[in-house]
Amino acid sequence: MSSSGSHGADGSSSNIPVDYHQQEQSPATLSRYESQKRRDWNTFGQYLKNQRPPVPLSQCNCNHVLDFLRYLDQFGKTKVHLQGCMFYGQPEPPAPCTCPLRQAWGSLDALIGRLRAAYEENGGSPETNPFASGSIRVYLREVRECQAKARGIPYKKKKKTPKGNAEESSNSSIHFS
Repeated sequence: MSSSGSHGADGSSSNIPVDYHQQEQSPATLSRYESQKRRDWNTFGQYLKNQRPPVPLSQCNCNHVLDFLRYLDQFGKTKVHLQGCMFYGQPEPPAPCTCPLRQAWGSLDALIGRLRAAYEENGGSPETNPFASGSIRVYLREVRECQAKARGIPYKKKKKTPKGNAEESSNSSIHFS
C-alpha cells in the first residue's frame, strides 16, 4: 500500500503519510478511530524527529503544528481554486486547471481532534496542548472559509436544536407500555 492513499476496505481514507513499519498493533484490538489516532500520533512524532534540528515533543508548540498542517497539503486530494483561476467559485468546474491540491478542511479538522486527544493520552497537559491552541482554530477556520469560497459553496454551521424540540421528536417514536 502506498504511503498516502486509502486505508481500509471500509471506504475511509487519509492522505497522511505513514510509516507502517513503526506500527505495532493488532487491528482486532483497536477501533478504527483508535488505530487512526495512533497512526496520526506516530506520524506527527516522526515529523518532529525529521525537523532540523529535531524537535522534542516537550518543546512542540502550535507553530510546529501549523507547519505540520501546511506540510500535509502536498499529500492532499482536494482541488482548491486560486482567486485568479477562471473556475474560482464554481462547485463543479467544466475542465481541469492547474490549481493546487490541498488537504480538505474536514480531514484537517478531524486530524487535529485526534492529535489533541492523543497528546493528552500520552501524558500531555490540557493547558499546554499545542493542538488546542487558538491559532490552530483560527487556521482551520481560514482553511474552511477559503475552500468554501474557492468551490462557491458557503459553509453553513449546523444549527443546534433547542431542548424543547427533543420532546417533540420523542413523541413520534414508539413507546412500549
